[in-house]
Amino acid sequence: MNLRLLNFAILFSILFVLGQIRPSQAGDPEIITLWPGIAPGDAKDLPPEGEFTEGGKKFVAEKPIYLITNVSKPELAVYRPDPSKNTGAAVIICPGGGHRLLAYDLEGTEIAEWLNSLGITGIVLKYRVPSRTPEFKCQAALQDSQRAISLVRTRAKELGIETSKIGIMGFSAGGEAAARASLQYSQRKYEKLDVVDEASCRPDFSMLIYPAYLVKDNKSLLEELMPVADAPPCFLVHAWDDPVTPLSSLLLATELKKVGVSSELHLFSSGGHGYGMRHVDGVPVTDWTIQAAAWLTKLVPKK
Repeated sequence: MNLRLLNFAILFSILFVLGQIRPSQAGDPEIITLWPGIAPGDAKDLPPEGEFTEGGKKFVAEKPIYLITNVSKPELAVYRPDPSKNTGAAVIICPGGGHRLLAYDLEGTEIAEWLNSLGITGIVLKYRVPSRTPEFKCQAALQDSQRAISLVRTRAKELGIETSKIGIMGFSAGGEAAARASLQYSQRKYEKLDVVDEASCRPDFSMLIYPAYLVKDNKSLLEELMPVADAPPCFLVHAWDDPVTPLSSLLLATELKKVGVSSELHLFSSGGHGYGMRHVDGVPVTDWTIQAAAWLTKLVPKK
């Protein structure tokens, strides 16, 4: 490599770490604004949205994580599959980030690309962070999730999907938002605004990958998350050694069983937290997409 190319490579690496160059994403998505104006409960003046990588602070599978914070204008990024593979299904993806930020590539765009390979439309939800309500950190994320489901349902035809094949998927804190949207659909968490909110906000299926904050005192499932018989079928993944307790998945799967709702739980002995779907040799939990693909193929077969 000559000196000029070497200097360019070094410059690229520095800019990437500083967050000045965005990681590649799955194709060019269609962007859909979630709310017609200011989102429920938000103020007019909020800090500008920020984008960055964690650089040398943290890598997953030897790659940095692309992060977004200060989101006040939530939106959907729609990634469509090859038309010849299209199953008519869609999954709204809620990245994690502790209700402070969004791991937008690790638990968002990379997941959309994988879903596209299965013939499923991947829709990344850029929900509001950081949390607006310390006493209920998930409130804005839940509102955005409910609105997203209704919005996708009203625009199903133009998006090439079926209204009965709209699922939601979440990771960590995004898993809490997805779980609440899957279990608290009978009551919309904001005042209806327009015709979009006339459409159901109940997802047709749910995928919770190392979901967080679903239990109290690490002993029992939160009362408001107790499922009922018409809750959507659910796919869950967790690692036993996850510091964000696997009881969130274990207890939810147990309660789903009690009310007769189909669920599939994959609990791995190790793997920790926050791996997305990036493969790591010798860490089987990072290949959870193998089981997930089989589950999805049965649930939403190709048309």
